[in-house]
Amino acid sequence: MSDDARVRHRVGTGLGLLLALVLGAVLLSAFPEDDGGEGACPARTVRSWSADERLTSEFARYGDDASRTDDWTGGDGTHSVRLPDGRVLWLFSDTYLGPVYGPPNPVGESYAWRDTTAPLVRNSAVVMRDGRLESTLPAPLFADPAPGSWRWPVAARVEPRRPGSADLVLRVLLWVRTAGQAPWIYGVPTATEVATLSLPDLRVESTARILDQGSVADPSRRVLFGTTLVEEDGWTYVFGGDDRRAVSRPASLAYAARVPEGGLADPAAWEYFDGEEWAAGVRPRAVLGDGRRTGVGSAFSVVRDGRTYVLFTMAAGGSGLTTVTSYWACSPTGPWHGPTRDFSPALPDGQVAAYNPQTHPELSGRGRLVLSYDVNWLETTGAAANLSRNVALYRPRFVTLRLAAPR
Repeated sequence: MSDDARVRHRVGTGLGLLLALVLGAVLLSAFPEDDGGEGACPARTVRSWSADERLTSEFARYGDDASRTDDWTGGDGTHSVRLPDGRVLWLFSDTYLGPVYGPPNPVGESYAWRDTTAPLVRNSAVVMRDGRLESTLPAPLFADPAPGSWRWPVAARVEPRRPGSADLVLRVLLWVRTAGQAPWIYGVPTATEVATLSLPDLRVESTARILDQGSVADPSRRVLFGTTLVEEDGWTYVFGGDDRRAVSRPASLAYAARVPEGGLADPAAWEYFDGEEWAAGVRPRAVLGDGRRTGVGSAFSVVRDGRTYVLFTMAAGGSGLTTVTSYWACSPTGPWHGPTRDFSPALPDGQVAAYNPQTHPELSGRGRLVLSYDVNWLETTGAAANLSRNVALYRPRFVTLRLAAPR
């Protein structure tokens, strides 16, 4: 080999080695830690899923039961929390009460139905014991804060009444929304509140306003917290989102806050992630989403699988009406990786949409994760009539997921 050839060979080998090192660094940054080893944070995606007919049927059974006329017959929101005595409390936003009839319904279809004059309240709570729904608390559970405004309950947890206290209470995050004009047909985001309920009788003791968003001029940039929460090492990490999808953007942005255990009802205890650190009284910055290809729906859910955080949301873009996708991270603040594998759960016939995927860790175990999704009529025109004609259109449905490393 000539001297020139040897030089070219050495230079080529050096460039190849440099390229390999750069690619290796990129791969390591994309997948922070290996699947094994102490402190590992493995990548996670949905390996498989199947319909959970038992849970879906239980809500159908309870909703169709005509023995009472003041209980839940349908609703959305679908958050849950396990109480110290083993009961599970299910929290719903807009809720239908009253009797259910049929089938057949008045137009001869083979669907159970409710009368179009059935009461609709802004929130409700249903008690489950040993896997069976047994009663609806007096509804609405959370009174309207003012005329033209209402409260939607979201995530909840049992925690000490104050840090270090032995007295346990139930804390429920609330979204305050106010009636508005299109595109705010589901209300203008207004504030995040926290309600304190006594245990075991579930009496509402007080409500504290945590983050008022009235001063944010653009409603699509107002952030409401509480769509989901995760407990870890003495902290409650509370996630929230904005309403950019209401103004026809493909995706909304996700935000994160944290509160020491026992402090959810204390506004001064809340810290928000500002893009660099946690601090009180700062404007939160998004931890996930570019508003186009990546991002979240107005409601999403986060759960921990080992040391990995997994976020479930409706997909960005047009498929967001039928398709659930996920992201994963090693920290509540990210970086979040994804979207990963999508799946499209079953929907009833008609112009319907899926939304609000929520995980239920208290019902999960043995490598399986329970997730619910809400179903609603797609078009606002005639929605109330269609939901009454077929009561199954406004009840949660459930799937069981198994997570694994991406292939």
